[in-house]
Amino acid sequence: MTVADWQRGSVVLLGGARSGKSRKAVELALDSQRQVVFIATATAGDEDMASRIERHRLERPDHWSTIEAPLAVTEAVAESPAEAMVIIDCVTLWVSNLLLDGRTEHGIEAAAGELATCLAARSGPSIVVSNEVGLGLVPEYPLGRAFRDALGRANTALVAASHRAAFLVAGRALPLHDLDEVLR
Repeated sequence: MTVADWQRGSVVLLGGARSGKSRKAVELALDSQRQVVFIATATAGDEDMASRIERHRLERPDHWSTIEAPLAVTEAVAESPAEAMVIIDCVTLWVSNLLLDGRTEHGIEAAAGELATCLAARSGPSIVVSNEVGLGLVPEYPLGRAFRDALGRANTALVAASHRAAFLVAGRALPLHDLDEVLR
């Protein structure tokens, strides 16, 4: 798969914490040599999170546009220049923000569907970063289970509408394929 393959349509990068998703998104955007709009979903609720946000900011070139959109991600994508490379980092925090804002799992699934539709309609490429949290234990608490389920559904909707998707492990991207493609 060539770099050009990753610069068409919508690309979803999934993986665990510190798997290299955000770094890969930045690399792909730099390789594109396009105008970049970075849509950030994190909020600094404590010092650790503020430090993480600052570290991510320092990894991005100064000339990139950044939109802070903890809830209004679809709107931020829709307002971005049509030919710009859009990076959404990350869906995990967006889903968490929506849950904490009172959205239901079904409401979040609908919002993810709207985001997927918006991304698919863009003429410029997009990179979506999200965690895969469904590989571990079933969360003990209802909010944890609701988060895991809502994020899983959001990821499924975004990958289904994407041009490419990859699962990152230790900085390595493993392409994800539809089972129908594999079985052909």
